Amino acid sequence: MVAYLIAYIDRSNVGFAGLQMNDDLGLSASQFGLGASMFFLAYVLLEVPSNVALAKVGARRWIGRIMITWGIVAVGMAFAVGPTSFTVLRFLLGAAEAGFFPGVILYLTFWFPPSYRARVIAWFSMAIPMASVLGSPISGYLLGLEGFLGLSGWQWLFIIEGAPAVLMGFLAFIVLPSRPGDAKWLPNDERQWLESALRDQEKAVDDSHLPLRKLLLNKTILLLALVYASTAAISQGLSLWQPQMMKTFGLSNAQVGWLNAAPFAIAVLGMVLWGRFSDRRAERVRATAIPIGLSAIALAFVPFGSSPVIFLVIVSVVLVGTYAAKGPFWSLCTEWMSKRESVAGVAMVNALGSLAAFGGNWVIGEIKDATGSFTWALAPLMVLGAVSVLALLLAAHRARRNGERSSRVAIADKTDL
Repeated sequence: MVAYLIAYIDRSNVGFAGLQMNDDLGLSASQFGLGASMFFLAYVLLEVPSNVALAKVGARRWIGRIMITWGIVAVGMAFAVGPTSFTVLRFLLGAAEAGFFPGVILYLTFWFPPSYRARVIAWFSMAIPMASVLGSPISGYLLGLEGFLGLSGWQWLFIIEGAPAVLMGFLAFIVLPSRPGDAKWLPNDERQWLESALRDQEKAVDDSHLPLRKLLLNKTILLLALVYASTAAISQGLSLWQPQMMKTFGLSNAQVGWLNAAPFAIAVLGMVLWGRFSDRRAERVRATAIPIGLSAIALAFVPFGSSPVIFLVIVSVVLVGTYAAKGPFWSLCTEWMSKRESVAGVAMVNALGSLAAFGGNWVIGEIKDATGSFTWALAPLMVLGAVSVLALLLAAHRARRNGERSSRVAIADKTDL
């Protein structure tokens, strides 16, 4: 969770850096949106290979490697000198971080049976809004270091916020066990119980494996990717553009930093409570669809956010819905896939869903340049949220139909015997 908190700060702090950096580098809104979005293009291209490598090499080595390389590139963002170097560095940052999130989701399946996963994934994913809760005021303060030692405030932001990732990477090499069998801090009886519970869970899942090429074109996987697309695009879009939207109200950088943190802090609470609700009710589909639908409805009211207070209330509702869906959604993914399929399947869902973040940030920048304001820039995200709910319902229908078909086949086999 701490590692993902650092990763998400390094991924999204470009939104605050843009308050100064765009003028220094001569970036228009569309250039900034495209350059920032290149992170997700590299992220998508390398997501599946990275997760396959994690399964082979082990979580400790691979997660540590990811953190060290992304920390180095995150610090290197301070040395962008124009639109081209900014775009290239964002692409390299995405390449360095690719595989971290789906790798950890896969890693958590090595430790927690399905009945625990929604709340555990919610706790882990809580790092996403917490990155804005903690990172926003810190970023606002770091922008005030303008001119210190001859560097701009946005350069200090990248340097200071990027360095901790390298330290965490070395720490992962030392303390992170790959599997319960490697955890020296677990007593033998607890280790044996956990490994037995996980083995029983694996046997309960239909493990009729699909070849990798078919898995990547599986209709349920593609529908799940479309569901994830809305949460990825909305959370990334607001993380990137919300500081600049709030700046239009005439606030100082420090004020933007503190106020920007408030909606994300509310989302943290909603995320934990909703994940616990999902586990207690053993409910995944509705627990994912309801919050995404809430976000889509709230986005329709963004153009009416004529004051900072009204705007913050609206985006708080949007973010609560977006982040509350994450725990139930990823639990659903791991429950619908076998252990072998999860290695590439979870990465596939995350990668394809992240394409929406790439396109969404680019489109928001284009709309801002075309209209001169952010009033209608988030409208495409509202449409995507509605489509995602429909995709989830269709995926659930397919899963039920496939489950009924498997049951009929099993009954027929027993009858033949």
